[in-house]
Amino acid sequence: MCGLLYTNIPALSKASFLKSLSVSSYRGPDYPQCYSEHKNHKFGHNRLVIIDNNPRSNQPFKSKDGRYIMVYNGEIYNYKELAKDYNIPLETNCDTELLLKLYIKIGSSFLNKLNGMFAFVIYDSIEDRIFAARDRLGVKPLYYYKSHTGIIFSSDTSSIIELLGNCNVDDFSLRQYKKLRSLFNGRTFFKEIKALEGGHYFDGNSIKKYWELNIVDKTAPSEEELEELLLSAINYRMISDVSIGSYLSGGLDSSFISSVIAKNIKEDFHTWSIGFEYNNEFQWSDLVSNYINSNHHKIFINDEEFIELLRFMIGKKREPLSVPNEVLIYKMSKEAKAYNTVLISGEGADEIFFGYDRIFSWANSNKFDLYEFDKFYSYGSNKDMEVLEDALSPFLSKYENTIDIVAAFFQISHLSGLLKRLDSSSMLAGIEARSPFLDYRLIEAMSGVPFNQRTSSSNPKMLLKRVADKYLPKEIIQRSKVGFPVDVNRIIKDSHTNGYDKWLDLNLEIFKQSF
Repeated sequence: MCGLLYTNIPALSKASFLKSLSVSSYRGPDYPQCYSEHKNHKFGHNRLVIIDNNPRSNQPFKSKDGRYIMVYNGEIYNYKELAKDYNIPLETNCDTELLLKLYIKIGSSFLNKLNGMFAFVIYDSIEDRIFAARDRLGVKPLYYYKSHTGIIFSSDTSSIIELLGNCNVDDFSLRQYKKLRSLFNGRTFFKEIKALEGGHYFDGNSIKKYWELNIVDKTAPSEEELEELLLSAINYRMISDVSIGSYLSGGLDSSFISSVIAKNIKEDFHTWSIGFEYNNEFQWSDLVSNYINSNHHKIFINDEEFIELLRFMIGKKREPLSVPNEVLIYKMSKEAKAYNTVLISGEGADEIFFGYDRIFSWANSNKFDLYEFDKFYSYGSNKDMEVLEDALSPFLSKYENTIDIVAAFFQISHLSGLLKRLDSSSMLAGIEARSPFLDYRLIEAMSGVPFNQRTSSSNPKMLLKRVADKYLPKEIIQRSKVGFPVDVNRIIKDSHTNGYDKWLDLNLEIFKQSF
């Protein structure tokens, strides 16, 4: 898990490149600001060591003959199996080497073989061509700037802004943020910078899609099949040469993951939760922790610290935060760093198993209506339907049934905002966060499974609960879903607005001050 920076723009100097790379050095505190160049091509990398704590696995990583150079951020969980399947000898113990050698051996088709989260740039010095790609769901970020003189790729927008010297804020993105708290379809807050979307690659000339969510009617996997998939996904994400812990809110998703991990890590397994003195879920996380016998840490945060950390995070990211609990994830991750470098998280379960029961129940029994969707989904009070329609456009054009439109939107677009939140807040603390529910095998197995086989209005996420029942106390299985609690009306006092508008306005105010 790391941060990368690449450019082939001739006018950009080594000094400015290294300064820009240092902006995101928090993403790779173990081996920061590693640099290589070939003619006009500059490669930068900040490495956080997870697998193979040896400088031989540092990046930029070169093929033995020097033809290929790669910078990469992520983890390929099945890299040892792929090395065996394709008869690829490895001189390191790291997935980086496998990734490059597999690309050299079979080309772009290797993307569909990878099980993991990744964003990378590979340069072929003989053909003078780059190849860049992002994992199927976009767990790992990859941003780019393109002009007639060349291209920049980076793990964050702040390094690109630093390298260019200035960027212009995109007004449409601000409107979309004020209504939906997030951005969609490759947008960023800056006109010049785009996000390479999940499931896409750049072949040196154009951007192409190599994976998409294919919603076709299918029967749900059996309880045994689902359990096997879930356990495999969690076990893959326990592959590490550093210590592993788990976020534990006391909700179903994080509790199930923590319970499975606890069966594998018999000693010194740390779990983490956070809250305010006046607003927390500690009774539930304590219940699970006692049940699975983990070393549980309850982190407290107060209103003043929340605002202080919010300002710090926006200053570092140079963009607004999407959700208030991003601050809590950062604080929790920062505390956890003393014990763990990898933390397992529960993102994705609500999208796969239809955990947002109100909107999924509506979608299952009504014809699609943009204004009705707005009532269920939008966060800001702005009546700006254009930005909502823009966010939904890829799915409105592809699907007819309301449930398919909403399911695909949540699985791809809504989830991308949550993943961005998780990546930025954990990496800012030097933590790699992994999400088993985003294993593509699980995603594909559940895609198209009918509403009544995944959930019901009276029993949300019933399919997951059936599997989790043997791993958790009944109280956790039966408790109602609760969001990550942050009382913005109490914390943000000097504002004339209420609710989420108050949160969005404060973020934009701090964001504008950062320029």
